[in-house]
Amino acid sequence: MARNTNRLEQASATATGANAEAVTHGRYSKRLIASYIIDWVLIIGIALIGFGFSRVSPSQRPFSLIDPSISFPHRDHDTVSVAVVAVVALIVPAVLIVLGALVLIRGPTAMAASQEDTTSTRTAARARRWRYKLWEWNAGWLGLGIALAGALMATEGLKDLFGKPRPDMLARCDPDLSKVNSFAVSGLGSRLDGAPTMVTWEICRNQARELTHDGFSSFPSGHSSFAFAGLTYISLWLCSKLSIGFPYLAPSPLSQDLQRQDRGAIRKQGAAPPVYLLIVVFVPIAVAFFIAASRWFDYRHHGFDIIFGSVMGIVFAWTGFRLYHLPVMRGAGWSWGARDRSHAFFRSVGFPSHVCADNWATANYTHTRVKNRDRGQDIDLESGRKAARD
Repeated sequence: MARNTNRLEQASATATGANAEAVTHGRYSKRLIASYIIDWVLIIGIALIGFGFSRVSPSQRPFSLIDPSISFPHRDHDTVSVAVVAVVALIVPAVLIVLGALVLIRGPTAMAASQEDTTSTRTAARARRWRYKLWEWNAGWLGLGIALAGALMATEGLKDLFGKPRPDMLARCDPDLSKVNSFAVSGLGSRLDGAPTMVTWEICRNQARELTHDGFSSFPSGHSSFAFAGLTYISLWLCSKLSIGFPYLAPSPLSQDLQRQDRGAIRKQGAAPPVYLLIVVFVPIAVAFFIAASRWFDYRHHGFDIIFGSVMGIVFAWTGFRLYHLPVMRGAGWSWGARDRSHAFFRSVGFPSHVCADNWATANYTHTRVKNRDRGQDIDLESGRKAARD
């Protein structure tokens, strides 16, 4: 079983890196390279759209002057500024991906013990290893870009649409109480004692940008969504590259894989990673939680705004990770390879599936053909692309 596992890991590494090698070795056309350049242009474009949304004044939702949820004091400075969030959620993960690609990625040639040790072979292996490093770097940044750009655009777009007042709205507003009736838009306050009256933002003496723009940007929390998008992504990326996760077993005791094994030996096939590695990958998540919590005790967002923004960031992080990387416990740390040049821009009608090569990737996986005697094994289909059947 151990030998079968080693063969599968080598096949997975070879398959997932085959396209990466081809891209940098010139076997792919300019069409494929152009498709990835366009990917980057679109990611940057999505981020710019999000930035544009942030410059638009949101809807100004009417509010009540006796609403306790918007009666908190205003603090002049944020505990965590926008610049700090950008550094922590964007710059730091980007740098970690570069360092991880340079240090952790050895290339599948490191597992080929039977390879002849000659000068030409070592030179070729070194060049191949650098191609893997560069591809993992590119794939890591692509996923990070998708996570952060998507979270930014969605957050800023929703802020503009909802226009929800912040918890410190009245402190920003400084309302002119003598003109309540002039700016009332609904409510029974003028006819029933103690009933609320909804007024528009024009009642405020302070009509600067901090009111008309920032005062109505409570939902969702941008700090929370951006922090969780970048920091959840880098946690998943580190878990993948450092093989940090719960020990994996086949999902069912009735599976063929477990039936073939000695039940007493199963416990020796999985072990928990060192605790210091768990701390490494949980630190980004802890930082994201602190950033989100700071929006609560700074009176910048309501609780639901923070929760919604955090969940949205996590969803974008998971999406960016899974688009470009194999599952944490079943991919040996590799990202997916490049698209096939014939599928660089468009897939015609067919039946894409993870159980065969009919996908965005190339169908020529001669490297990963499994020998006939191993085809009866319970192969994890997500650990690498299987060879196209003859």
